Amino acid sequence: MPTHILALVVGAVMDLIIGDPEWFYHPVRLIGRYIAFAERLARRGNPPSRVLRRRAVLVACSMVLLTAAATWGVLALLGLLGWWPRFIGMCVISWTCLSARNLADEAEGVRRALDESLEAGRKRVGRIVGRDTANLSRREIICATLETVAENLSDGVVSPMLWLALGGPVLGMAFKAASTLDSMIGYLDEKYRDVGWFAAKADDVWNYVPARLTALAMCVCAAPLGLDGRAAFRIMKRDHSNHLSPNCAWPESAAAGALGVQLGGAHEYFGKTVVKPTIGDDTRPPEPGDITRLNRLMFAASGLALAVFVGIAWGVARIAG
Repeated sequence: MPTHILALVVGAVMDLIIGDPEWFYHPVRLIGRYIAFAERLARRGNPPSRVLRRRAVLVACSMVLLTAAATWGVLALLGLLGWWPRFIGMCVISWTCLSARNLADEAEGVRRALDESLEAGRKRVGRIVGRDTANLSRREIICATLETVAENLSDGVVSPMLWLALGGPVLGMAFKAASTLDSMIGYLDEKYRDVGWFAAKADDVWNYVPARLTALAMCVCAAPLGLDGRAAFRIMKRDHSNHLSPNCAWPESAAAGALGVQLGGAHEYFGKTVVKPTIGDDTRPPEPGDITRLNRLMFAASGLALAVFVGIAWGVARIAG
């Protein structure tokens, strides 16, 4: 089995066991610092829109290329010490690219907070969503959590798995840089539209195939978990384009169908209402238990995706060898 595939498996196991501990200085923090620095440089002199949009391309490309180069350099230095140091480094980097455990923990945190009070739920869900949370209802908090789990199953788990399988830690970290760019500046509001447009478009490209693979994996895994697999596939086919993003509605529609709830609708971002199409059928109101059910589906779908990627890589290696 190729070394980078073995490192991916070890990294996935580390993610399930360790998650994203607060004591660990995650590489995303360094990426975030550079993005903030590059954004300030791009805005220097208050440039007109067309100039800022050109600079946005430089911000995004420089971030991805620097991250890939730094990852390659670290692994090259570790390689000078021998095979094991380099392999351990590959495992650790693969681990930092994945976020299944952290995603599940944060979602369960929202569920527990809702048991305390509505205000506690609003505060907790604000850790994982970009929308305004001060006035969210109980239903809106649950839906926001479900949408986040479904979307980040693709962006934060299956997508990095795919890029790690294709190009090892170097390509995996390049994806992580592009994803962080999108989460920090890839918005359509007046403040970020010009500086973040390229980051948003690039993120759509990175996640185009993974989003669809994620949705299919969710449909396959739904029935064995006692969820509605047929409805997941039906709603996915019907509502996969009901979103401003070309990718987000794929896993969200599969989740909505599997659970039998309706997601989407109007949300507030930075004080402005953004109207989105609904996803799924409003057959019943969502409940806190749906968060736990979707977490189980998230783990099952990511496990299936990992098995498929590893199986394909092993088969290719056998044929090539």
